[in-house]
Amino acid sequence: MAPNEENSTAETPFQPSASSSESTATSEAVWTYRGYRLKASEFTTAMVHFFRAEIQRANVWRQRLDTTTNWAVVTTGAAIALAFDPDGFHGVIILNTLLITLFLYIEARRYRYYELWSYRVRLMETDFYAAMLVPPFHPAADWAESLAENLLHPDFPISMWEAIGRRLRRNYLWIYLILGISWLAKLIMYPTMIQHWDELMERAAIGSIPGILVLSGGVLFYLLMIAISLATASLQQATGEVLPRYLEEARGIPVSRATAEANKPWFRQSRRRKQLVAMIITDQAEAIAEIILKDMHRGVTAMAGTGMYTGKEHRILLCALTITEINQLKASVRKVDQKAFVMVIPAQEILGRGFLPLEES
Repeated sequence: MAPNEENSTAETPFQPSASSSESTATSEAVWTYRGYRLKASEFTTAMVHFFRAEIQRANVWRQRLDTTTNWAVVTTGAAIALAFDPDGFHGVIILNTLLITLFLYIEARRYRYYELWSYRVRLMETDFYAAMLVPPFHPAADWAESLAENLLHPDFPISMWEAIGRRLRRNYLWIYLILGISWLAKLIMYPTMIQHWDELMERAAIGSIPGILVLSGGVLFYLLMIAISLATASLQQATGEVLPRYLEEARGIPVSRATAEANKPWFRQSRRRKQLVAMIITDQAEAIAEIILKDMHRGVTAMAGTGMYTGKEHRILLCALTITEINQLKASVRKVDQKAFVMVIPAQEILGRGFLPLEES
């Protein structure tokens, strides 16, 4: 099969086909995707409803973040009030610090979910709505694949460490600071001002745990929190926050080629479905190729091969596809020839019809 023939049925995802000037009033530009045709008005309506749904879902998780922060603030106030009671114990502040750390972990998990929905909203903002206003008036080449990959295989756009660092710098460092100051004030000034170091050690002790260990543990904990906040400050994968577009330039550092490549016209994380090449060694090449062509709308190239052990001739089918199609391919091959030998190989990049157009690479 000729290369031009084998991909004739595969069309570029979500590319608008313009109507000619002689078109009748009833004809309308359509969005096509592997043979499926959708009117532009129908596509726009679907995208608008999808955008509203993702906005709502992101808002729900944004409210959950605020809820966790409210828990931390309320428990901090209660712990400080109990600790400064005439009969209060400074260990209440330590226990509350551990509870605040648990809230930080919970909030970081929720923040990752919030970023997942925000990533989809950002894709819509940059490549659907903004693309309507700015030339060349069409989305980026990888927009459809990025959105489809996120819908089919949801994946957190930021790491747990970045989420912890962001919530720590935004809210929890200040809560920890208030707890630390209150704890030291309780030890130093209540019920009376300490007179010497040994008295501080005596007040800091908790049961059989010496005061020096309690103070050392507190200092190490705060140093750890500061280190985490500083170490994660350079992580810039979050899409739900306003971040500097050119971080290196803002710091006076020359922008590298990789950075310039990453800073596309739209500031968003580019995600493309993993592209694969399948090699199928079979004696039922025609039947398998027909299924792939008709059901999957993917091109197939047939090559001759010889098994060196048996000396028997086989046909080898070569097919380029994405990760979301591999299960369908295996099911199709299994239905025709259960003795077929299938190899799936990751591809660095696939260019041509049905994938990223060669002229846009």
